[in-house]
Order: sequence, then C-alpha cells, then structure tokens
Amino acid sequence: MKVVTYNSSFRQVWDDFVRSSRNGTFLFCREFMDYHADRFTDASLLFYSEKGQLLGLLPASIHEEQCEIRCHGGLTYGGFVLGSKTHLTDVGEMLELATIHYKSLHCNALIIKPIPYIYESSPSDDILYWFYRKEAQLISCGVSSAVNLTEPLPFSTLRKRKVNEALRVGYEIINVSQSIIDSTALWTEFWHILEDVLKERHNQKTVHTLEEILLLQSRFPEEINLFVTKDKTGKVVAGSVLFITQNVVHAQYIAASDEGRENGALDLLFSQLIQQYKGSNKRYFDFGISTEDGGKILNEGLNFQKEGFGARSVVYSAYYLSL
Repeated sequence: MKVVTYNSSFRQVWDDFVRSSRNGTFLFCREFMDYHADRFTDASLLFYSEKGQLLGLLPASIHEEQCEIRCHGGLTYGGFVLGSKTHLTDVGEMLELATIHYKSLHCNALIIKPIPYIYESSPSDDILYWFYRKEAQLISCGVSSAVNLTEPLPFSTLRKRKVNEALRVGYEIINVSQSIIDSTALWTEFWHILEDVLKERHNQKTVHTLEEILLLQSRFPEEINLFVTKDKTGKVVAGSVLFITQNVVHAQYIAASDEGRENGALDLLFSQLIQQYKGSNKRYFDFGISTEDGGKILNEGLNFQKEGFGARSVVYSAYYLSL
C-alpha cells in the first residue's frame, strides 16, 4: 500500500471517492473543508493499493503548537473514509502508514473522531478495532439524540401538547429554499435569533459566521437548508439549519426566540420535519449533542427535550493515539 499527501491536484479524485464511499458525507468534500483553509493547515492523506486502487482517505489538519494531527480540526467528525472494497486489514495498514507519515512530521499524537454509525451506508467500524489494537485512548464521548425515521418512537405527551399550542397560535413552517421571499433576509433574521440565544443562554458563538454558512449553502444547495417557524405577522420566531447527508438529516443549528420557545415553535417545526423526512430515504433525524466538555457534562433538560421527539442516544467520540 502507498500513502500520498493531499494537494489540490487530487481535488476531483478526493471528492469522487467521498461521494462513492461507504461512510463519507459532504462535509469531507473539498469545497466544504477548504472554506476554512485559512484557519487549518491541511494534512490529509490518500491511500492506494499496490495496483493503484484508491482504498481510503484521511481528512486531517496539523496543529504544530500541540504537535498533533487532528482528523479534522474544523469538522464535527472525521476519521478514515472507506471504499466499498476496502477490507479490515487494509484499514490496519492505512493506520500504520498514517502514523509513520505523521511521526516524520514530528507530531506526537493522532486524534481521530470516528464517523458515527448513523452516517454509514454499510458497517464501517474497522478503525475502532485497530484503535483497540494500538491502545488508543477514548478522550471524548459526546452524546447526540437521533430519531430512527424507519421506526420512529412516539412523541411524549409534553411535546404533543406544545405542538398543539403552536398550531393554536397560528405558526407556519417555511422551507427557506422554496420561499418566494428573499432567502438571505430569512437566513439573517434567524441568525440574529441564533446568535442571541447562544450568547445569552450558553455564552457561546456560532461555529460559522452568517457569511460562511451562506457561502457553504451556495456550494451545497441540496445538502444545507434552513427551515423557520413564522408567526402570523411573518416574523421568524424559530428555526433550524439542516445538514442533509445520504442517511441523516442533522440539525446543525437550532434556536427560538423567547416568544417562539414559550409557544412551542420548535416543537411544531420538528414535528413537521420528522414527518416530512419519515417519508423519504433518510434513516435518521439527528438533533446534535447535548453534552459539554467532551461529554463530561450532560445538559439533562436539553436531552430530555430531544428524547421527547422519540430520539435516542448516538455517541460522537474522539480517540487519542500516541505516536
């Protein structure tokens, strides 16, 4: 097997492999990864068989101050992206070649965030076995909540009551990509709510700026979308930015104004979204993590709310492999 360092000449080969892989998502496409190229120094790898067949990719960035390789520093998850013909023993060899390569860059550690199983088109836990063999350490265990769209669990009584409350108020759900209103205006209105909520309730900022998310949405119009809840006056009171992959509808951002939160605006929104995607080819609706500090803190109220929609736990983990 041969390992090759990624450069822009491999861009099309890389993207084609991601699209045909058994566990890759559009987050690994170069147009997504490279939007923050100014913040992360790329250290991605391609792995070829002796016959020249591309077997896998490793999206990665080098963090020189910490002497670490992270897969990837700018992504929610990022491990080995595998082809349908890639075998367990191939993955072991890929990991071995990656460690040798990164040691030559004077890095001391490889941090990998394995792609959660819900994103896989076929089982792809190969790397977890080799982590065990290499004595990699589990250093993070975030917990997300996902609805199985093929056999969804029923809503809780509280969530049903809040949905009915939102209907009585007269809220309306808008798919921004299909709206006749200026979509940028709706994105901006929702983004102000999102920024206020994150600052006031969590003392945090959005991972993406409004300009960045609009850029990414223009690059991936089928994969990134915004749904909002509007009141009778046309004001946005809640919304969610969705990242839509082959199997999963992931709520990347969720927010509601005080009015929307009081009147069940998000409950109505998610009720309709789950119903909509239940009839599609998607397998899961993923609400995102309810943990902080690498999983050491569980926001029980937030987790309870998500479980009220019939969602159950999915782990987003990270492993530390000493080089």
